[in-house]
Amino acid sequence: MRQIILDTETTGIGAQLGHRIIEIGCLEMINRKLTGKHYHVYLNPQREVDEGAFKVHGISSEFLQDKPLFKDIADDFIAFVDGAELIIHNAPFDVGFLNAELKRAKFTKAVVDYCEVLDTLVLAKKKHPGQRNSLDALCKRYEVDNSNRQWHGALLDAELLAFVYLAMTGGQTKLLFDDETPTVDVKAPVLSSYEPLVSHTPVLLANADELARHQEFVAFLVKKSGVDHFLDTGVPYVQ
Repeated sequence: MRQIILDTETTGIGAQLGHRIIEIGCLEMINRKLTGKHYHVYLNPQREVDEGAFKVHGISSEFLQDKPLFKDIADDFIAFVDGAELIIHNAPFDVGFLNAELKRAKFTKAVVDYCEVLDTLVLAKKKHPGQRNSLDALCKRYEVDNSNRQWHGALLDAELLAFVYLAMTGGQTKLLFDDETPTVDVKAPVLSSYEPLVSHTPVLLANADELARHQEFVAFLVKKSGVDHFLDTGVPYVQ
């Protein structure tokens, strides 16, 4: 079985509000083993990145100015994921954005016409009802090392999700596809070879007051959006 673990970063919450994808990260897995093949791209959204979104992923509008448009990479992206099962955490968020981008690029098909979709957030809620099931919470629960995750990044988050998915669905004996690769526990640290490029982008660290205001802003976004994507804020959230 061919599966693609996928994550995106965006200019803000809400494709219906005109927000755009700025990063796509995909890892290929066949028969529950990562093959080493991946797809990763930054995109020019042709709009500004919201301040709140920037504080989550650290990807600036300036950094994206010389990146390709989605329509320029759409065929390559579809070729990579076509026929696979997409594994996505909070799939409606990413799939909604991908469908909006495909429509802008004049594609007549939606994501589900190319791929099946498995939402690990739905799976986690069934396995752990009443608990926090964001990616960070699942990493902690399944002892997946996410210490390198200072920022949300599509490729790094896809890798973390691969570890979480394998642990949540019964684990595996090997992480990589090559039968000669030594056995790796799914609790091992994430692969350094997938370090996101955004980590090399200069970022000014926020002070304590700015962090507090950011936490309040993210909590507001969570309440308005009704999604579980940004729940690891440290701010109490009541629906």
